[in-house]
Amino acid sequence: MDIKTIKALQEELSTLIGVSGHEDDVSNFILELIEKENLADKAWIDPLGNVLAIKNGTNGKERILLDAHSDEIGFMVSHVEKNGFLRFVPIGGWDTRILLGQTIIVRSKVGELYHGIIGSKPPHITSPDERKKPVKIPDMYIDVGMKSIEEVTNNNIVIGVTGTLFSPFVDFPNNMVRGKAFDDRTGCNVLIHVLRMLKKNSSFKDTLLFNFAVQEEIGGRGAITGAFKLKPTMALAIENTTAADVPGIREAEIPSYIGKGPAITVADKSIISSPKVNDRLVKNAEIDNIPYQYKKPIFGGTDAGKIHISREGVPSSVVSVPCRYIHSPTSLLKLDDILSTIHLIDAFIRNKAGI
Repeated sequence: MDIKTIKALQEELSTLIGVSGHEDDVSNFILELIEKENLADKAWIDPLGNVLAIKNGTNGKERILLDAHSDEIGFMVSHVEKNGFLRFVPIGGWDTRILLGQTIIVRSKVGELYHGIIGSKPPHITSPDERKKPVKIPDMYIDVGMKSIEEVTNNNIVIGVTGTLFSPFVDFPNNMVRGKAFDDRTGCNVLIHVLRMLKKNSSFKDTLLFNFAVQEEIGGRGAITGAFKLKPTMALAIENTTAADVPGIREAEIPSYIGKGPAITVADKSIISSPKVNDRLVKNAEIDNIPYQYKKPIFGGTDAGKIHISREGVPSSVVSVPCRYIHSPTSLLKLDDILSTIHLIDAFIRNKAGI
């Protein structure tokens, strides 16, 4: 495992289309990879679409769940105009300021991909007052270059199909990469590399449970069913989180920083993290000299918010890779932070601190 393999998998995962509720391409890719490389004792896709996997420990008392969600935010076609334009509704949390003029990929009912452009009333024919107001999604449309409702539907673009904003995967200086769906294909990348490390060095005690969860962006639904099935006694959600280390942000308001390693959550809008779980993270990080930071409370929410109230309760926390411009098609992160996150999760599993 090195930066090269992390980068290659990050590109593969982020390029896949998997809007919440329509994650089949991502789930199938992950399951096929796990089975091909023989990374788990058991792996399957559950009825909701989660990829679940189990690595049996030797004699540990814990059942540790590692969760990373496979879905991404996107859009759903809600209406087809007579002249072939598509109306849409958002799936997940978009900043609508970035949408106009963006390229979108629409996945048809039979899996074919079509490029489109998000548009609205042209500025040249709007009034000065109209140009001062933000354009709302009901006033936007998707132009896929087709001229009629018949042409659109003949190409299997119908109400209910989904799509998302498109941006190519690009290298930046200093081991930085840009792409879409880093939230949370980054977490999926981390868990796959953790599984690869465990295959090479199988000396771990606790039984390990993995959930590549669906539908996180619309309420952590896959996390609910996955945790119920796997029955963990301890859990970590592996996430992408906001790195607001950019001009104009007060230091007290920056949740995390690029290049300072994984961010450990103490609290967010969905959970107050278990001190026991965080102690195990921190003490093992310090033993292995792994860089880490604390994510400033109380921004965001993750699958851990659902997992920790599963059954009779599951002590849980969150470990995140910092990322700028999250929930956009041009997210930016540092590959070294992914590498450090993999090492932190591996250290947590092996638990030299004995917590």
